[in-house]
Amino acid sequence: MQVVLKELRESGVAIKIIEKSKLHLDIEAIAYLQNECYQFISIFVKSVETAERNNN
Repeated sequence: MQVVLKELRESGVAIKIIEKSKLHLDIEAIAYLQNECYQFISIFVKSVETAERNNN
């Protein structure tokens, strides 16, 4: 799960770079992708925390 979290964070950075560099045609699509990415990050952060808590 840590790898997934790392990849999601990297994807969030990539989306932000695309947004700032104006390499997109649809600002709404970029906003949607950012939101989805942040939601997935939140889900996986909680999953990692739960897994670590259950392993102790």
